[in-house]
Amino acid sequence: MSRIASIEIDDRNLPAPTHEIEQERKVAVFDLLEDNSFTLPARDDRDTPSGPYDLTLAIREKRLVFDIKTETKKPAAEFHLSLGPFRQVVKDYFQICESYLSAVKNLPPSQIETIDMARRGIHMEGSRILQERLEGKAEIDIDTARRLFTLICVLHFGG
Repeated sequence: MSRIASIEIDDRNLPAPTHEIEQERKVAVFDLLEDNSFTLPARDDRDTPSGPYDLTLAIREKRLVFDIKTETKKPAAEFHLSLGPFRQVVKDYFQICESYLSAVKNLPPSQIETIDMARRGIHMEGSRILQERLEGKAEIDIDTARRLFTLICVLHFGG
């Protein structure tokens, strides 16, 4: 049961998302809840509550916050990650997404495919950064990292 059972995006202090961003969020949350792997490793000889977990993602004081509770709402962990390591990859990701949307309207399929491959590569890089930043705090597989990175992009867009 090492998984995320529910996820909340705390965007109270952020601008309202656009329709496109809201759609990306819904798809990422749906995909994440359908299939994910999320484990809190043992730390300092303390018992670590087992999953499934409820996760709240937020940006507070320019930091990405993971607030993790058990399904019975008991605190399991909370960690704050600097947004610095994500800034450039998120910026690059949004730029390539804009290029992709423009290309779909104007370019032949071969060029669209090239841009889409670049988009996926940047997204994968962001996912790897997330896995590195969570090392020792939470263990996630690459598919979970990809879906969480999409949600980080959504939060970052508003932040």
